[in-house]
Amino acid sequence: MDIRDVDVRNVDPGDGQAPMSSGHAPLLTVDGRGQVMSWSDAAERLLSRRAADALGRTVVDVLATLPEDGRWLLARVPDRPDGAVWGVWRAERDVAALDEAVLDAVFTQSSVGLHVLDRSLRLVRVNAYALGVRGLFEEEIVGRPVVDSYGRVGIPVDESILREVLRTGRPARDMLKRFHPPADPLREHIFSVSIYRHHDRTGEPLGLVVTAVDVTEREQARERLNLLHTVRERIGTSLDVGRTAAELVDVTVPAFADSALVALTDVVLHGGSPDLPPRGSAPLLRCAATGGRDTELPHDGVLLLPGLFGEELPTVPTLPPPGPEGPVALRIVAPLTVRGQFLGVVDFRRAPGSEPYTSDDLVLAGGIAARTATCLENALRFTREHIVMTALQSWPLRQEASTHRAVEVAQRHRPGGSGAGSWYDVISLPGARVGLVVGQVEQPGLSAVATMSRLRTAVHSLATLDLDPHELLARLHATTLQLAREASPAVGAEDTTASCTYVVHDPVSGRIDAAGAGGSLFAVVRPDGSVDIDPLGRAPLLGAEGPPFAFTTQVLPEESILCLASAPSADGQGPMTEQLVTALGHPGNGREETADAVEALLARDRVLLVARTLLLPESDLDEWPVLPDASAVGPARRHVDERLAHWGIAVDTFAVSVVVSELVTNAIRYGAAPITLRLIRGERTLICEVTDSAPTAPHLRHAKAVDEGGRGLQICGSLAESWGVRYVGEGKTVWAEIGTEGAG
Repeated sequence: MDIRDVDVRNVDPGDGQAPMSSGHAPLLTVDGRGQVMSWSDAAERLLSRRAADALGRTVVDVLATLPEDGRWLLARVPDRPDGAVWGVWRAERDVAALDEAVLDAVFTQSSVGLHVLDRSLRLVRVNAYALGVRGLFEEEIVGRPVVDSYGRVGIPVDESILREVLRTGRPARDMLKRFHPPADPLREHIFSVSIYRHHDRTGEPLGLVVTAVDVTEREQARERLNLLHTVRERIGTSLDVGRTAAELVDVTVPAFADSALVALTDVVLHGGSPDLPPRGSAPLLRCAATGGRDTELPHDGVLLLPGLFGEELPTVPTLPPPGPEGPVALRIVAPLTVRGQFLGVVDFRRAPGSEPYTSDDLVLAGGIAARTATCLENALRFTREHIVMTALQSWPLRQEASTHRAVEVAQRHRPGGSGAGSWYDVISLPGARVGLVVGQVEQPGLSAVATMSRLRTAVHSLATLDLDPHELLARLHATTLQLAREASPAVGAEDTTASCTYVVHDPVSGRIDAAGAGGSLFAVVRPDGSVDIDPLGRAPLLGAEGPPFAFTTQVLPEESILCLASAPSADGQGPMTEQLVTALGHPGNGREETADAVEALLARDRVLLVARTLLLPESDLDEWPVLPDASAVGPARRHVDERLAHWGIAVDTFAVSVVVSELVTNAIRYGAAPITLRLIRGERTLICEVTDSAPTAPHLRHAKAVDEGGRGLQICGSLAESWGVRYVGEGKTVWAEIGTEGAG
């Protein structure tokens, strides 16, 4: 036997490359010098030779006596403490024959396409699977250049990549190739192609082996997941129904359909609350968005026929009956529904000759429609809230009859839809005074607008108590805290805060009393052009730290400008100080021009109130001191009668005399000097005020039938339209308003 017939392997059987024999023990072992160390019983039976005749002999002598009817395997024996020991096994079959058998099995039974190319890139062998997938015959392509063989049937082959692998030996793995094979021309297939260089025993390159695995289902599943991810990212970026419909078309064409049509109900398009249609009826649908290659799609806003999407509107994604193109499914109609509400439908279409839709595509269409329906519902909810918020914030500013004698007002409000709860008010106060209010709830949204409405009502209620501005804000702070406690935790109103500026202007003295909470804008412009951009400074928010709040008192000349604006949003910036000074520093401008200049510096949803202060003419005022003695009541009454006669006011003089007598008597009896009586002539009322230095306030008593006193204020209340008390410095002022004849 020739030693060349022995397969020598310098490997260990324990490393996964065990010798191909019927047992693990070798027939014989040889040491490093080539001498036989052991001779097994199996060797004696197989070779008919005793151990005594073999031990110590060289391996060459032993190999010369091996039978000629087989192949033998020589390999290192592992885990031997005596060093390098080799063993001899008998191979059960020819290794070359085994390799050929394995190769034949791969080429005939594998589901992986195999192509063997020579160094000239000619196709020398191809397996049956590759031929079957491509719909080709072996004799048509074998022996030809691979680029020509596949190129003529529309299968792309990149020759540059083949030559690069052949030149460098670096494999090219998992390259995705898309094409329509001749065996399945209506469906696009995706193959993962890998290229390897193979060699002979000397290492000389023989050519290339190209494998192709059909990964169509895997890649299509990945593409569906990617499309769903894109749908979630790109649909619903704006809270607008029409824009959401257009985004659905943009995302799915051409990734999922060649053309798409989105139809919505009239109720949805107009921002109403959708419901499922009654059984047996079909709601009116209008085209909301279209896109794609189909030139016959309707235009936006066109009313669509009920039967366009089938005899009945689908409740799940469906494949409508095939059209003229045959039984191929090239259309999917999916309803847009969410929580039992029907919003519309989406119609996906593919052009004739395209790959038909499958059941997996129906599932994908359902996911796209569900996401779109949710975004449409969010847009509808925002639209309804926006309508409510705009309606609540777009109230007309009431011009009270008495306020225009104290101030001339210009107001601005541009709703921007953010839900900022901003408000302003001009409130008529006793004594011809006027209250100016600007406020804003810090947290935006519909709940903020509702909170704003309640705070606005609270300001009106507190203003009737004739409180100082800082005292009014302290009580409004308590109201804000109460609203936060009463709110539902789901609304998130436990952190409700608000900013507010309240200014009271007295047209008799020109004095303003102002208080502020939060960062609302408040500026004062005097007729000489001087601008006080921040007379209050920043103060705690209502509902946050609480009082004391910023407060200031000033006496302003007539025709001064008061500018109030709500605070900027949390992420917004107000105008720069220089910009405000430039906009306000024009005393010659009227209130409207000033309001326009400041409005241009403010963001949307901020409210602006500009007031030009006025003083009452001296001819409408009369004031004189009253001695703290009961005998002074009569002269005071006569003085009032003379003044009324001089003014010529059509008023009940008896009622005025009684009211003046009671107010002066109370001040003399229960008040403290000095005492002052003042009359203010209004357009519709006569105002009587008695001021004294005592802090105690009178209160209305309901006297019993046998009581001799206690009916003074009760009589005043019945004769006057209204009466009240306000505190001034260390004292108080009791006032009453009596209507003139013909006022109403």
